[in-house]
Amino acid sequence: MTPADTGASPVVDATSTAVSVSVSDPDSGSDSDSRMAPGGPGYRRMSLALFLAGVATFALLYSTQALLPLISGDMGVTASDASWTVAAATGGLAVFVLPMSALSERFGRRTVMTASLAVAVTVGLLVPFAPSLPALVALRAVQGAALAGLPASATAYLAEEVRPRALVTAIGLFVAGNSVGGMSGRVITGWVAQEWGWRIAVGVIGLLAVACAVAFRLLLPAPRHFTPGSLRPRVLVRTVRDHLANPLLRRLYAIGALFMTVFGGVYTVIGYRLTEAPFSLSQGLIGSIFLVYLVGTVSSATAGRLVGRLGRRGALYLGGGTTAAGLLLSLAPSLPLVLLGLVLITAGFFAGHAVASSAVGKTAQHGRAQAAALYQSAYYVGSSAGSTVGAVAFHSGGWAGTVGVGVLAVLGVVAITVSGSLAARRQAAGSPVGALGVPR
Repeated sequence: MTPADTGASPVVDATSTAVSVSVSDPDSGSDSDSRMAPGGPGYRRMSLALFLAGVATFALLYSTQALLPLISGDMGVTASDASWTVAAATGGLAVFVLPMSALSERFGRRTVMTASLAVAVTVGLLVPFAPSLPALVALRAVQGAALAGLPASATAYLAEEVRPRALVTAIGLFVAGNSVGGMSGRVITGWVAQEWGWRIAVGVIGLLAVACAVAFRLLLPAPRHFTPGSLRPRVLVRTVRDHLANPLLRRLYAIGALFMTVFGGVYTVIGYRLTEAPFSLSQGLIGSIFLVYLVGTVSSATAGRLVGRLGRRGALYLGGGTTAAGLLLSLAPSLPLVLLGLVLITAGFFAGHAVASSAVGKTAQHGRAQAAALYQSAYYVGSSAGSTVGAVAFHSGGWAGTVGVGVLAVLGVVAITVSGSLAARRQAAGSPVGALGVPR
């Protein structure tokens, strides 16, 4: 199973290619290969360390998302204003993921990850004491920027320190930590906030992240195969420019951003929707709604099989159609139907994300790490945009407004995919491929 099949970060394809450079036989499992492998020295410590790093990263990144109604009430602000506490964090990550990937090339993966977590958890302990919304948003932006060092460095560390045959499993554990952190952070904050308020809830997440960060630093083995490189800004700029000039990659970045626009908008606003009549759910129950994320784990794991049966464009159509069906179903004034809608939205999003992210690594012919970092940047820009625009639409037109934004984003995915299909037909007929091609 490929990293994309598991819904792993798109950096997997980028970093796994680096392994073959340092070892003459990249698939060798011989004793001469000093990298880590299951059952070998350090492998279990390394796996647990990166799992905990993933938990801390995503618990912190989305710690306020389930608490937005309480933040609105406490600070006297609208849903669109409160949504900036999510958008600022994901936006900070989007802006800094590429620079952090360059820093890790110079100063080392473990160093960058350690520094990133240290700054992020320190800010996390300050968040509960934010005196105003602008201060809270600023702290969250700094926190997101710091967390950019984790996805930029973790898979590169694994590619350098783990044998190729064990790489997918090792990265899968890191991604599992991301999923567990994102889900548990929302669930924990929901129930804690119900009893003691949102400030105590984010404080609990901050303490959890501190424990994870300390354990990460104590457990992660020192790198043995990292070779420092120069930052070489001109080379980085040239590589990024080449990727952005590639119409195929631009379209994949847009697809990832549009899918995340839907997802970010829905899960930022759903708490407001469910606190209102006819649902009137408690904060704890609203936090538990994020258990639906488990559906995404399943759908991303089946994305590889979908591509095998339907092709990439067919899988994107299915992901977009499933997401759109969930959006429309969530309009019903029935809690079971709303929950079913969330299940479909989550399944469609994770499937589409897995397909698009895997295509980036296969499309880029050089500088795959930067190509993948650009995808992550676009992905989190979509999250920030979805959080903000979805909340503004909810403030103006209720849940139907948020659904309308999501449907427009899905139509964008479909339009790009249709253009890719037409371009493929022109290519098959011998005509130049259009600028909106999407790989089959």
